[in-house]
Amino acid sequence: MQMLARSYLTYEITGSASLLGVVAMGNAFPMIALSFFGGAFADRFNRKRIIQAGQAVFATLALLIGLAIATDQVTWIHLLVAAVIQGAAFSFMMPARQSIIPQLVGPGQLANAIALNAAAMSAMTLASPGFAGVLYALTGPDNVYFIMSGLGVTAVAVTSMVPQTGGGPVKKKGSMLKDIGEGMSYIRRSPLIMSLLIMGLATTLLAMPFRQLMPVFVVDIYHMGPEYMGLLLSVMGGSSLVGALFVASLSRWRRGLLLIIIGSFMTGVALLLIASVPLYIAAIFFMIPLGLGDAARRTLNQSLALEVADNQYRGRVMGVFMLNRGMMPLGVLPTALLMEFIGARIAIGILAMLLLTFTTLILVTQKHMREIS
Repeated sequence: MQMLARSYLTYEITGSASLLGVVAMGNAFPMIALSFFGGAFADRFNRKRIIQAGQAVFATLALLIGLAIATDQVTWIHLLVAAVIQGAAFSFMMPARQSIIPQLVGPGQLANAIALNAAAMSAMTLASPGFAGVLYALTGPDNVYFIMSGLGVTAVAVTSMVPQTGGGPVKKKGSMLKDIGEGMSYIRRSPLIMSLLIMGLATTLLAMPFRQLMPVFVVDIYHMGPEYMGLLLSVMGGSSLVGALFVASLSRWRRGLLLIIIGSFMTGVALLLIASVPLYIAAIFFMIPLGLGDAARRTLNQSLALEVADNQYRGRVMGVFMLNRGMMPLGVLPTALLMEFIGARIAIGILAMLLLTFTTLILVTQKHMREIS
């Protein structure tokens, strides 16, 4: 819901793709700066409480932005500040959220649990944008934010039902910086984790900016309103749900190859089609491979990394993998600037070609990743 409401509201207020990119980039710097600390916190402290604290921050921010909109006080600066605070909270919540999964289900069910977790998120991506787009068009963005706030409060309550697991087996005494350094050394000693991290960062920079900059396509190319953007996001969410359920049903067969071919190649081809065909009806169909590829890439990348990592380092490994999300807005601003100067379709076409080129190099050179079972 926020992906639609914040991006569309920003573009509605400013009419600028560049400022839309700036707001989208607002959560990048805290996520990059604090993700290492968030991972160390997840290995030291109660992961459940960290998750709930992040959910409470999101609920509070949504309420404040909703009130600012309702009183005609909101500006793009408010949305930027909220994005920065959310990025900081996300840096602590997400490593705890991901690293708690192995403690809840055990190693034998880890890949399926991560895929089902992704499927739940994809289900919300299917339902929420369409609802948010219609609500935005009919009643205004303030009501979208008020509902998001209520959902945040609900999330805190539901998370209270998760069993207590504590953090990882790291002693709580000693320097947090030392814990971070040990985690980085551990990642450097694991070639597979390093390869997965590099691939995740590169594909995020090239594949994800389109999502944040979709209002430019919806408004300037398709000449549609927010409800139509909601439909595009819902179709993408539906195909992501199918992709996540497909990954959940997989046995341990060539998952590394599937990550490369289904995850990255399919995403690159979908973006190239979106850039080539300036028709809204066509874009609806192109959202299907885009969602499938995105779900396969994220789910397989994360599950493989968690399976390889030792439990005492899982929080810190996920903290480093949070750089994927932090780097995404850093890819948004250059893409937004390209859109301003050379056009939205050409900018997304360039990203698609770079993604396909990078994926081809990975496929040819990274034999150990191709052979991951």
